[in-house]
Amino acid sequence: MTGDSNLWSALPVPALELDGKGCVARLNGAGESFLNTSERSLIGQGLKAKFALSIDIDDALLRVQTTQGPLYVDGAKLTLAGGETREVNLQIAPLVTVNGDQGHVLILLQPRNGAEHLGWVQGSQVAARQAIGMAEMLAHEIKNPLAGITGAAQLLSMSLSPEDQEMTDLIVAESRRVVALLEQVEQFGDLRPPACAPVNIHDILDRARATAQIGFAPGMVISEAYDPSLPEVWVDGDQIQQVFLNLLKNAAQAFAGQGKIEIRTFYEAGLRLHLPDGGQASLPLQVEVIDNGPGLPADIADHVFDPFVSGRENGTGLGLALVSKILTDHGALISVDSRPGRTVFRISLPVAPVPNRKGN
Repeated sequence: MTGDSNLWSALPVPALELDGKGCVARLNGAGESFLNTSERSLIGQGLKAKFALSIDIDDALLRVQTTQGPLYVDGAKLTLAGGETREVNLQIAPLVTVNGDQGHVLILLQPRNGAEHLGWVQGSQVAARQAIGMAEMLAHEIKNPLAGITGAAQLLSMSLSPEDQEMTDLIVAESRRVVALLEQVEQFGDLRPPACAPVNIHDILDRARATAQIGFAPGMVISEAYDPSLPEVWVDGDQIQQVFLNLLKNAAQAFAGQGKIEIRTFYEAGLRLHLPDGGQASLPLQVEVIDNGPGLPADIADHVFDPFVSGRENGTGLGLALVSKILTDHGALISVDSRPGRTVFRISLPVAPVPNRKGN
């Protein structure tokens, strides 16, 4: 018990232990500092008694206790008792206590800051725009000479032998690869709000699935379990299709060309996002992208939505970061639950507003 207490006190990140009823059993020292409260004041109380979270914490706890697997939530808003708002990544996992108590859950709070996440946290937007603008400008300037290099290599190859053409083909292929990477960087520079409109989410998913199967995932078995009664979502269709293309590509790249992906949709009325102005936004429409791959590498599992973090040798680390950026712009949420043999990315989206029919 002493060793457990020493380890708990030494944890460098804010951590809470909840009992089987969802009440606080322990809070470590880092948690007291981050939450600006004492362990004694929280013992025996539910999180909602002291804090407000932008996710449905009861649903998250139930999922962890039911599946007995960890859950990661990227970019949740945490509002303290005094009204101060912070953005955190949540890691929620089942916990077996030294006494054998069942149903306990460990919550780790990883504070996010503007430097780590390109300034998408409120209050860092000016610095973020400057950094993103610089990256966009550099991407544009690099693409111009690359176009000339590609064109020159193609012209040169016309007068070369087939053996020598291998070198010019390599120049063209690598130039196109760098251009594709720069185009991803440029997407981060688009700070315009999404052009939202009522959209059938299944149309978007079907297009993304078709593109995947004729492109980067020809050997994958992609199935769907759609709820046909779902209402339309309020999104930018092109941007959200990019989200699901990136998620499908991420799943496909976890395999050596073969594997299974399931796309599932359903309605969950209780999920709400707490807004900075104190209001709430409902995010009832859920989409899950599930694969049976090896799972996220343990060393990057809690950073998968950070830019330039990748579990692949030649990965850019921009695919999931762009997913997070687009969904943040939409006021939507993404979470991931991963273990060997089953990885689930869950997207929570807003429903399209009902048209005002007055005067008809």
